[in-house]
Amino acid sequence: MVTGLNGIAYLALATVLDSFFGVTTAVQYPVGVFLLLYALGVLAIGTRKEINHTGLTAVIVANLLWVVLSLVVAVSGVLSPTGVGTVWIVLQSLTVGGFAALQYVGLKRL
Repeated sequence: MVTGLNGIAYLALATVLDSFFGVTTAVQYPVGVFLLLYALGVLAIGTRKEINHTGLTAVIVANLLWVVLSLVVAVSGVLSPTGVGTVWIVLQSLTVGGFAALQYVGLKRL
């Protein structure tokens, strides 16, 4: 749900967020679309009567990849984010990392 809301925000507020975060709309629009589609995929996997191990593993790996790439972007400054944008990127990556950890615990319980 959080992922989908983030995607909607990036799409609906891209022109406002570009100056706030320092990340252009050319980046925010594709990221917003990706997040919406990803959220729908996670919803499809997570609402099944029986959770698919492979699907859940793919979600965990994708979340970990998001964390790594976000931290690379924050540290390298490749997208030239503002200070607020850098903090947002790091906080978002920590949140996604927390999701991945919880999902891993859930995977081990299946």
